[in-house]
Amino acid sequence: MLTSSKTQRVDLRISPAAKEMIQAAAQAQDKTVSEFLLDSGLASAAETLADRRLFILDDAQWQAFQAALDAPPRARPRLARLMKTGR
Repeated sequence: MLTSSKTQRVDLRISPAAKEMIQAAAQAQDKTVSEFLLDSGLASAAETLADRRLFILDDAQWQAFQAALDAPPRARPRLARLMKTGR
């Protein structure tokens, strides 16, 4: 994961119940709360970003994707009117 020097701070306001749950989870993994939150946050961030950068398609899906990219744009009269009038 990311291993640059730690120079930034993130502050959170959470309920006492949420804090207790996070502390218990961190303890269960033998981590500090900071380590637990950082590891969990980075894993979630990587998964979220991967969903937006990586697409796995089979041959049929790839062909359909290519066809959509190669097809001429559809007429969008309402969009054209909006671009001309601003409303």
